[in-house]
Amino acid sequence: MKENQLHSNEHAAATELGYVFTFLLGVLLLTMFSVWAWDIETATRDRWNENAIEANMDDIATAIERADEASRIDGASYAESVEWRSSEADESRFKLVLTNSEITLVDEGGNLDTTILISGTGSGTHEGEIYLGGANKVWVIHNNGITTIQLDRPQS
Repeated sequence: MKENQLHSNEHAAATELGYVFTFLLGVLLLTMFSVWAWDIETATRDRWNENAIEANMDDIATAIERADEASRIDGASYAESVEWRSSEADESRFKLVLTNSEITLVDEGGNLDTTILISGTGSGTHEGEIYLGGANKVWVIHNNGITTIQLDRPQS
């Protein structure tokens, strides 16, 4: 007859502990990789938002300068549409403010505030304030000595 005896074997327990520690190391490495990838994606999105807003503001400032040139002609009216490039920021909280010396983007929900100086060499004044939620175009209009920004196309 066979006799069964229990043997004290510690090799199996060490192997199991090795599996557990290997699994935990894998979880740690995957977590670190996912955080790293998320940081890269966030930085790329932020850079894209900043570049898109800078290009938009430059285009609008250039259109305002052209409106100022037209304002120096007696009785002239001027209107130009500027395409607004989309970004991943919450544009419903963006406000554009035009004054005699600058155009300012106010980001009421974040940190994308931007100011572009304009020459203000036109014969009239500059004014206007618009919210950009859902905007595809911004209109720069000079009429009756006032240069403004609007979302709606001017009527003739």
